[in-house]
Amino acid sequence: MKRSTLKKTVVLLGLGLYSMGILSSCSTQSSHAETAAKTDDAIPKELPTVEAELTDAPKVPAPITRSHAAKVVVRLEVTEVVKKMADGVDYTFWTFGGSVPGKFIRIRQNDEVEFHLMNHPDSKNPHNIDLHAVTGPGGGAASTFTAPGHETVFKFKALNPGLYVYHCATAPVGMHIANGMYGLILVEPEEGLPKVDKEYYVMQGDFYTKGDFGAPGLQPFDMQKALDENPSYVVFNGSVGALTGDNALTAKVGETVRLFVGNGGPNLISSFHVIGEIFDKVYDEGGSTAIENIQTTLVPAGGTAITEFKADVPGNYVLVDHSIFRAFNKGALGMLKVEGTEDKKIYSGQIVQKIYQPEGSTVQEMPSAGAPKAAIASSKDMRLELGKTLYAQNCQACHQAEGQGIKGAFPPLAKSDYLNADVDRAIGVVAHGLEGQIKVNGELYNSTMPKLKLSDEEIANVMTFVMNNWSNKGGEVTPDQVKKAKDNYKH
Repeated sequence: MKRSTLKKTVVLLGLGLYSMGILSSCSTQSSHAETAAKTDDAIPKELPTVEAELTDAPKVPAPITRSHAAKVVVRLEVTEVVKKMADGVDYTFWTFGGSVPGKFIRIRQNDEVEFHLMNHPDSKNPHNIDLHAVTGPGGGAASTFTAPGHETVFKFKALNPGLYVYHCATAPVGMHIANGMYGLILVEPEEGLPKVDKEYYVMQGDFYTKGDFGAPGLQPFDMQKALDENPSYVVFNGSVGALTGDNALTAKVGETVRLFVGNGGPNLISSFHVIGEIFDKVYDEGGSTAIENIQTTLVPAGGTAITEFKADVPGNYVLVDHSIFRAFNKGALGMLKVEGTEDKKIYSGQIVQKIYQPEGSTVQEMPSAGAPKAAIASSKDMRLELGKTLYAQNCQACHQAEGQGIKGAFPPLAKSDYLNADVDRAIGVVAHGLEGQIKVNGELYNSTMPKLKLSDEEIANVMTFVMNNWSNKGGEVTPDQVKKAKDNYKH
């Protein structure tokens, strides 16, 4: 058979088969197979399950490195616990996870979260949780009303990246928040956050106790003060001193620091500021867009901010609410200690110290209106505890948290030859104030020491605290010694 005849026969055979539906069937099968493959791709695959890492402030869970969504299981227990508000002062906190603020939760955009809320059997109240990161009724509060000894579970999908507050929303809502029921949840964007060297968790809250700042003992909640928005304490991370001394944040020169900042409220707006630093970036209200070169950022009650800055020179950097009496008189004060090599081009330190103009002869006085009655110390240990609170309230702003003073401005109390040489003279300075030049540890100081309106008991307490810290000579100062020293004081 000729090649041309064979070709025609094959074509005709193919047409016949097509007309009989055989080739059509084969084509359809192929089409079905392609459709099935596409359909298989469209079927949602089960997400991998991971347990959420939860941390207590100021620690933060590690950044998320996975490039896909996951089913994240969060287990959070509510406990009602007595903890320290300040030295000598206790408070019954209601907590998410045993601390204030509550555990830091870190997830990724488009994660599917299975949230377990447990209320410890010893709790006296039912609780729930409203996570501002949740899209749904009450942010989860409608699904998590949990009686003591019970557990509730709900699920949500993390649709929006950002830093969000969570809090209890059980009535009376303000009281639950005011007792410490708040924390932060970070929803990282799919691409993750830019890498930094250090991340910390800092959250402000205002507390309302029957006693004024520093009043000792177990303090109950005061609803009238809360309604009047007149807190006894405004603090970072749940207590006075939570971010100072041994608890201070740390970094090294050259490192970039990211602070996840929240404000539990329930009432006050925070003017968050780090003294001696400028925020290179602020993700305002915890959102996705950064603004740059910011000195102080407002953090609303129930809101957040993410701040970033590079530590350029060593030193102690003070975290404050710049509504400044809150920092130095109500506790909203923390510390970042930066270690490393100095850069004199960025910050020289003091170059010149000289008298510009003689100061006036009038010693300033601190106002005394409304000063609370001093607690009576029954032992030296109690006197030390009360004195520590008084020092933080009255002396720390000038003489610094560890008594180091400020060179050229305020003399050191640590290893102070002036103090240790004559304790009665030092008592007189606290009671009557000081005007004129003195020498401390070989350095001249000529600033004004205001006259503090403290009782004999309070002066005895704060002097005992100072004498027993920072390598001073120790001992106990009594109210009787204070009275005699005041009467005999001469500068």
